[in-house]
Amino acid sequence: MTKIKDLKPKDDVETVFLTKYISLMESRDGKKYLNIVFSDSTGDIEGRVWQDAEDFYKKINKGDFVQTKGKVNFYQGRRQLVASSLDVVPESQVNVDDFMAKSERSAEEMYKELVGLVDKLDDFYIRELLTKVLADSEIARRLKIWQAGKTIHHAYQSGLLEHILSCTNLAFLLSDHYKANKNFVVAGAILHDLCKIYELTSGVNVDYTEEGKLIGHLVKSIEIVDRFSYKIKNFPYNTKLHLKHVLLSHHGKLEFGSPKTPLTKEAFLLHLIDLMDSRMGVFDEVKRSDATAGHWSGYVKALDSYVFKAELPHYEKELSDEEFGETKSLSSNNDKKKSKGPKRNQELKQNLGELLGDFKVKS
Repeated sequence: MTKIKDLKPKDDVETVFLTKYISLMESRDGKKYLNIVFSDSTGDIEGRVWQDAEDFYKKINKGDFVQTKGKVNFYQGRRQLVASSLDVVPESQVNVDDFMAKSERSAEEMYKELVGLVDKLDDFYIRELLTKVLADSEIARRLKIWQAGKTIHHAYQSGLLEHILSCTNLAFLLSDHYKANKNFVVAGAILHDLCKIYELTSGVNVDYTEEGKLIGHLVKSIEIVDRFSYKIKNFPYNTKLHLKHVLLSHHGKLEFGSPKTPLTKEAFLLHLIDLMDSRMGVFDEVKRSDATAGHWSGYVKALDSYVFKAELPHYEKELSDEEFGETKSLSSNNDKKKSKGPKRNQELKQNLGELLGDFKVKS
C-alpha cells in the first residue's frame, strides 16, 4: 500500500486514502473543482479533482475511504495529488490502523507512569482529587485513545495522554527549579487538556463534538474539579479556587481563549509548559510528515514559519582541513537545492527573509 509520506512529484497513484476534508470550490473562470485532503497514518496530502467535480462531490463525504487514482504534482512549494478517479470503499474492506497515526509509546505504560507521578505529590487533597479522576473507568478509557487536537499538536491516537504526561514531567522538573508549588502545577498539567476527551471525537476522522463547540475543554475542566472534589470530605475551598484559576488561565491570553490571564506563579508556569510542549509537538509532527524536498518544510500555519527539518550538526572531535572543506561544500549544495524555481525562490525570500533578517537565498 502506497504511503503518503513516500509520495513524490510525478508519481502515479492508485491506492486507498481517507478523505479528511472535502469541499466543492469554484475557479476564477467559474469551473467547479474539488479541494480534498487525503490522509493515512503517515500524514496528509492536499488533492484536487478538476473533472466531474460535482458528480464526485455528491458521492463522497468527509470520513469516507476512497480508492484514489491520480498523479502527484508539485505546486507552490508543496505536493498536490490531482485525482482522476475516486471510488468509495466500505470501512469493512480496509484496515483502519493504516489510516491512524499513533503514539510511539504504549498507552498503558504512559497511564501507569502518570498515576505513579500523582502518588509522589505531598498535598493530600490534590493527590486525592487526581487519583479519583484517573481511576474513573470512562476517563481512563478515553484518555488512552484520544488525540490532543485535530491537526496542530499530538494529533494522533494516545496523543492527548502523551502530551499530558510530558507536561506533568515538566511540571515536576520546573516547579522545583522555579520554587513553585508543584502540586498545583502538576494538577494543572494533568487536568488542563483532560476534557478534550469530551471536546473531540475519536476515530480516524477527529472533529469537535457539540459539547466541544458549545462549552469547550477549559470550562469542562472546572466541572471535573467540582465533580470529583465533592467526593472528598472537607476539600478546601481555597485549594479548589486556585486549581480553577490554573485551569482557566492556561491559554495565557484572553485572545487565545483564556477566560483569565495567569495571576500566580503556578498558573503562569503551567501556561508556559503547555505552550512549550504543544509547539515542540508541532516540530516533531512536521519532521515526521512533511514531504517537501530539501531541509526546509512547507509553510507551517501553527508556527507561522517554515521548519528546518534536518538534524543539526554534531562533531565529537576536531575536523581536519579536508573535512572542514566538505562541510562548506555541503552547505553550498543545500543552498542550490532549495533555490530551484522562481516561485519557490521568491517565497523563501519573502518569508524566511522576514523571519531571519540576514538570511539570503541565491537566485
